[in-house]
Amino acid sequence: MNLNKLLKPKKIAIIGATEKETYGGFVIKLMETYATKRLEKDVYLINPGRSEVFGHKCYHSLADIPTDIDMVIIATAKSTVENLLCQASEKGAKGAVIFAAGYGETGKPEDQAAEQSLKKLCKKLDISVMGPNCAGYVNMIDHIPAMGFMTTLPQTSGKVGLVSQSGMICTLLLDSGKVDFSYVISCGNSKIVEVVDYIDFLVDDEDTRIIVSYIEGISNPKKFLNTLKKAAQKKKPIILLKIGRSEKGCKSAASHTGSLSGSDKAFDAIFKKYGVIRVDDLEDLASLANIFATLPEFPKGDKVVSLNGSGGENGVACDVGSLYGIHYPDFTKEGEGKLKNILADFATINNPLDTTADICYDTDRFANAAEIIINDKNFDIAVVGITIVDKLTDLCVKHMTEGLIKLKKERRVTKPIIIIPAIESGRMPEYLKNLKDVGIPVTAPCYYGYKHIAKLTQYINWLNNTDADSLQDAVPDGSRSGRKTTLSEHAAKEMLKNYGIPIPEEEIAKSEEEAILIAEKIGYPLVMKIESPDIPHKSDVGGVKLNIINKQQVKDSFKEIMKNCKEKCPKAHINGILMQKMLKNGIEFIIGVTNDSSFGPMVLCGMGGVFTEIFKDISLFPAPFEKKDALKMLQSLKAYEIISGYRGSEKRDINALAELLVKISNFAVAHKNDLAEMDINPVFLYPEGEGIALADALIVRYE
Repeated sequence: MNLNKLLKPKKIAIIGATEKETYGGFVIKLMETYATKRLEKDVYLINPGRSEVFGHKCYHSLADIPTDIDMVIIATAKSTVENLLCQASEKGAKGAVIFAAGYGETGKPEDQAAEQSLKKLCKKLDISVMGPNCAGYVNMIDHIPAMGFMTTLPQTSGKVGLVSQSGMICTLLLDSGKVDFSYVISCGNSKIVEVVDYIDFLVDDEDTRIIVSYIEGISNPKKFLNTLKKAAQKKKPIILLKIGRSEKGCKSAASHTGSLSGSDKAFDAIFKKYGVIRVDDLEDLASLANIFATLPEFPKGDKVVSLNGSGGENGVACDVGSLYGIHYPDFTKEGEGKLKNILADFATINNPLDTTADICYDTDRFANAAEIIINDKNFDIAVVGITIVDKLTDLCVKHMTEGLIKLKKERRVTKPIIIIPAIESGRMPEYLKNLKDVGIPVTAPCYYGYKHIAKLTQYINWLNNTDADSLQDAVPDGSRSGRKTTLSEHAAKEMLKNYGIPIPEEEIAKSEEEAILIAEKIGYPLVMKIESPDIPHKSDVGGVKLNIINKQQVKDSFKEIMKNCKEKCPKAHINGILMQKMLKNGIEFIIGVTNDSSFGPMVLCGMGGVFTEIFKDISLFPAPFEKKDALKMLQSLKAYEIISGYRGSEKRDINALAELLVKISNFAVAHKNDLAEMDINPVFLYPEGEGIALADALIVRYE
């Protein structure tokens, strides 16, 4: 979809121009303040009852203006919108901003019908519409403030493009002055041009380096993933504030996997796969966007050095950095030796480093020390603790900032430098500007700042370890009926066999006599389980017997299992008793699949057996994926230490478990249209070289 006529128009008409404090008045006032030349030359005001608005010529209708237009801003009532769009089309318009509300967002049938009518008309006229029910946009590159909310616009443009489904979010970020924007887009209902279309535009836009967005949901998952892949290929970061974490409950699910992986977790998994950086609030979004946009270049890796002028700040840097898993390597021996010659005798050379206040009151001494510290081969990025208050009281702020600026200007240091204040207490604008001019961002205070360093280094690691061209999705084709059917354990295992998934030998016994014959064939000890598609959780109803070692136990167990299940599940269809060789014990894992309605199958792994719901130590990743991704899933688990030979414990067959995850991924992709959810629980993980074994399987399919 080409959005140039909407977002980069040359000729604009404002319908509903007024001097009142409404959309039609605010948009003109913004243009008066921030785009005077454009208002005088390229903008036409329209109001049938006015000849002049704020001293500017006003036409009575679109037909009266002397030229064709590219885009129209409609600041009139909902009832007038469609007729005005037709008139705008006759004047050549291919873009429109519609402020009017009262469409599908109300939920009323008549308003939903109006929305569908508007969509149909826009398609017929080939007009790209922002809204309805939006605040409009600001194009800082071409000086186009097409926004109906009064806000503060900077005189200069930046490299951050914002797309928001909330107009207030846009004005709050603009008024904060914390981010330099290229575009600020309040897209409203997004029923004609969707949220993802604006993000896609910014991915292609050469004036935008970073994309930030506030989203409530995604209506076109396939298009969304294609856009995320394109951003990944261009190495253009996307920072998202996605609401919806606080689901009050989850849908009932037959499997553990279904209960552990709600829709918001699916978003998290998608973001992790495609390198999207998720934030929690507006301070998060603004500060992180400022970091990404200010740094001239991203760090090469994730090795951080932190230097602070006091022990207190240094202690906080240690603790908060550790909280977010920041990688603080030690100094090289060479770097440590150089520092001993320049720091005070009582300074202890560790990372994070307390330089002591002694050198912080001398620009050159601080610059010389910082040069040694930052250029140490063991580090990729430097974090400096400086609290820039609203007025200069402590001269160390002056000397430290001037020292860092000197290093950058003289190119004595090329690695990224980021400043983290200890507390928020106002900031001297000239200091912030001077630092920004040499590519040094100042973050939000400590807790946020170190969190953002962690997110930056995580993104760098993703860039360094991801082949963006190989990213694939498994978005389901078409709609599902919603009706589900559960396979019996044996039927589920037979499906899995077709994908190279190893299944222990097993058979179904329909009588005691048949059970004894199968037991003699398979060999003792045995497991006996009810075989029924209607009893997914067999242990809960007394449908499982373990460690069967002789004929008499086979007979007794057969009777008891049948009795239990018929009493507790009288309506269940029972195929018989599943006879399986008793597997040797191993570390129990769960592997499962949940098929997200938007993004398709998500593969889950984590601690299994009774620990699944207790610890909820799980990793979720969208199918399809490769073995390296499977290994990353396992490494992200707290349980990884248990299976990787921690402190001399026996290392487990991680390779076999990763290969199983890939096979499950292949199975899930092949059944993306009919698989609802799946569990293999437990999977026994054995010592290295001895593989894995699957004890149970559950598959729920759409009919």
